[in-house]
Amino acid sequence: MFPTTDNNALAATSFPKEKIKVLLLENIHRSAIELFEKAGYTNIESLSGALPEDQLIEKLEDVRILGIRSKTQVSAEVITKAEKLLAIGCFCIGTNQVNLTKATQAGIAVFNSPYSNTRSVAELVIAEIIMLIRRIPEKDKACHNGIWLKTTKGGSYEMRGKTLGIVGYGHIGSQVSVLAEAMGMKVFYYDIEPKLPMGNALPCETLEELLQIADVVTLHVPATPLTKNMMNKQTIAQMKPGSLLLNLSRGNVVDIDSLQDALLQKHIGGAAIDVFPAEPESVGDAFETPLRGINNVILTPHIGGSTQEAQSNIGIDVAHKLIGYIDKGATVGSHTIPELNLAPVHGTRRILHIHQNVPGVLSAINAVVSASNANIVGQYLKTNELIGYVVLDIENLHSDKILTDLRKIEHTIKTRILY
Repeated sequence: MFPTTDNNALAATSFPKEKIKVLLLENIHRSAIELFEKAGYTNIESLSGALPEDQLIEKLEDVRILGIRSKTQVSAEVITKAEKLLAIGCFCIGTNQVNLTKATQAGIAVFNSPYSNTRSVAELVIAEIIMLIRRIPEKDKACHNGIWLKTTKGGSYEMRGKTLGIVGYGHIGSQVSVLAEAMGMKVFYYDIEPKLPMGNALPCETLEELLQIADVVTLHVPATPLTKNMMNKQTIAQMKPGSLLLNLSRGNVVDIDSLQDALLQKHIGGAAIDVFPAEPESVGDAFETPLRGINNVILTPHIGGSTQEAQSNIGIDVAHKLIGYIDKGATVGSHTIPELNLAPVHGTRRILHIHQNVPGVLSAINAVVSASNANIVGQYLKTNELIGYVVLDIENLHSDKILTDLRKIEHTIKTRILY
């Protein structure tokens, strides 16, 4: 149980911040550490790599806040064993590496940063389009091998006037749209959800329509059953002869073997692939793909969002969310705890209660508070399919026995006094 501090000390949580252990893995940017320290969290351990399941379970014994990137796998077993864990920060775009259902059931808040590296990815897309359309990869390789390929044979073109097809018109896709149009490209896009265009971009009714008109196709979709191998033998065959394909989204979106065949048969004129179905675990590990050695193909090791600016922004964004949850109970951006965003209320104590989403729990909470002779100044409830999240602002609360009584309520998952 978290001990309490002075009722008026809203600058501190009820559990001393220097005792709240924070574990950051995979070389998370220094900006996150600086933000934690500025907020009063000094018990921070930062490691450069990911941890296998058994070591992660051991490390999490006393950890309240876990920060990871894309390599660390937070399985159901890890979550079950991490009894003190309150929150997980995914310092990256996705949350695929966390068992979100189990985290929800355990009342653990999970945050990520889906938009902080948007510009970095968009800039690399534009750069790779230029490189491919000018056939730079093979000319670069020839120069390194001592061969002078000063020729336009095989095609070397300008971006201006060419047609770009964007599959997935979200934050990254729409920014690519703006940059490409500024470079003189004609932009079309396809998305399963209606999206308003940026600039002069035009929507396509179907993926097939887009593939048939685009000189360059770039993919910006999430990893879902619908997008798995969406670019396969059939869809790649629908692309214009000699067109280019870029994938900086998710590794299972493109059937690599089908793309290899299309490149070797010259149906596709070039490709840039940043993500792969299977990727090495660590820097320096062996990397294999059927696309190695093919002319006019750019292969990059999942670095679309890996700029110093993006990593700094991600560090700040996710750390802010984690601190907001621990300090105030704010859950905006959480994938597991229903979203509430509340400012501290002076002169009160704040209690959080996470419980299974079943009838009767709120009544039981109110009965406990009433029995303590305290007064509820504010009460906020949000639910999702699995759990309910209650925030109580209470005045005239003189005993922490209320925590013991709240924990005894049937279907309670977690409860704590913030301040």
